This record gives sequence, C-alpha cells and structure tokens, in this order.
Amino acid sequence: MIKQTLYFGNPTYLKLKNRQLEIQVIDQEETREFVRPIEDIGVILLDNSQITITHNAIKALQNNKTAIISCDEHHMPNSLMLPLQGHTEQSERFRYQIDASIPLKKNLWQQTVIAKIQNQASVLECLGKSSKRLSILSQRVQSGDSENIEAQAAAYYWKHYLDDFIRDRYGEPPNNLLNYGYAIVRSMVARAIVASGLHPTLGIHHKNKYNAYCLADDIMEPFRPFVDLIAFDLYEHLGETSFLSKEAKNKLLAVATVDSFFGKKKRPLMVGLTLTTASLAQCYMGKKRRIIYPQIR
Repeated sequence: MIKQTLYFGNPTYLKLKNRQLEIQVIDQEETREFVRPIEDIGVILLDNSQITITHNAIKALQNNKTAIISCDEHHMPNSLMLPLQGHTEQSERFRYQIDASIPLKKNLWQQTVIAKIQNQASVLECLGKSSKRLSILSQRVQSGDSENIEAQAAAYYWKHYLDDFIRDRYGEPPNNLLNYGYAIVRSMVARAIVASGLHPTLGIHHKNKYNAYCLADDIMEPFRPFVDLIAFDLYEHLGETSFLSKEAKNKLLAVATVDSFFGKKKRPLMVGLTLTTASLAQCYMGKKRRIIYPQIR
C-alpha cells in the first residue's frame, strides 16, 4: 500500500478525531476541513510557522510510524520526528546492528556505492548522455570503496548532468531543488529504517558524531538519482529562476510514488523502501548477504 505524503504550507490546525487526522486549513480567511486516515499517512511536511498539531495527533502518527518533518524559515526541511519503537524485535536487531563487523560494513558500503553509481549511469542514459564511464567505475568499487570511486563517479556525473553545473548545497539552482528532494528521501529512508527495527544513527560508513541519521545518509545514496531526474525536469521547465514554488515542491514530493525496480519487483519507491531496509536488517542478522536497492530503468 502506498503511504500518503502530506504537505502543509498554509496556517493549519491538525488534531485527532475518531482515530483519524482532522485537518483545518486556513486560506485567505476561509477554513477548509479534511479528514485523512492515520494508517494511510507515511510522511507529513510542516512548512508554515502558523501550524498547530495536537499531542494526541502526534502520538497517533508516531504509533503509525509516520515521519513528521518540520521546515525552517527558508522552507527547507530541518528536523525529523520518528517513533522510538518501530519494530517488535527492535532490541535484538539493535544488538546485531551494533555488533556488525568491520568487514560486513565495508561490504555493505561497497554494495551501496555500486548501486548509487549504476543509478547515476541510468540518469545520464535517461538524459541522452553517455554513461559508459560510470559503468566502468561501478565495476572498480572495492570493499569499503577504498579507492573512493564514489567521488570519481560524482565528479563525472555532475559535469555531465548539466552543462557547467557545480553540485553545491548552497549553490545556484537546481541545487535548491536537489536539496529539497534529498531531504524528503532522507526522511523516507529514516522512517523505513525505524520500521525495520534498526537505529538510523548507527551508520555503515557515515560516522559524524553530530549526525543523528548516519545510517539514513548511507542507505539513501542509491535513492538520490531518483530526485536528480525530477529536479532536472523541473529545472528545464523553470530555468535559472527555479525556486521552491508549490508546484516544484509537489513534484519533488512525488518522488515517493515514482516507479522503481527492486530486483524483479516493480514498486513505488516508498513502498519498495521497506524491501531495502528489511534486507539490510537480514544482512546484519547474517540471514542475507545483499541489500535490495532500487534501480532506475
């Protein structure tokens, strides 16, 4: 089942009523009311300083493993709320995750980098550009990516993604579109990690002591290219004046429902994400050796 991603950019009051989320949106002195089943909601994005959400609504959403994202004054996602208890076997899975050996982590990171580069190659193919170099690089990735092939692939990828484009978080468009889309994917991945009984802080490669989502930042890498395709189309349509309009945000939020291939299974990206994090948990437990990552076709 595809979980809904709800975006609120106007003054809004959210509360729990009859075990459902009652939504009151105030738009130019007119109040509109909606009701959404709690169990259908996967992500909520709060993007207005005049949004109020009751504690009962938060509890119900968290019990449903809904990710609640709050945006800053620049309308960029800057905080994420997830449930502390996401799986019935959580403590056991935490133990396997904590005890994971260095060779296992290096192998998992190798798989992650390969999947990312292969999807970057698919993006270039979709844009009608040569991907041969990336295909070659993906075959050179060793355990732990000891030669930093990921960076070499990124240098080639961004150079050919757009003419004269420099990927910089604080750079010119479409960097802003990419940032927004990546933040959405990061929250989706973090939600799926928790739902699979893992801890999003305990990464396989990222180790920043100030980062509470190291594992999410690891696992989201092969998912980034799905955002890149959407951002490219938006940039082509909007040009250098690209800004985070309501239309742009809606299209970037739609990354949750784009078609993707997980092995032989075709799934909306957010649904398939559970295959990725469930397979990761199985790898930690020694029951599987490979992570199921999405592919762009």
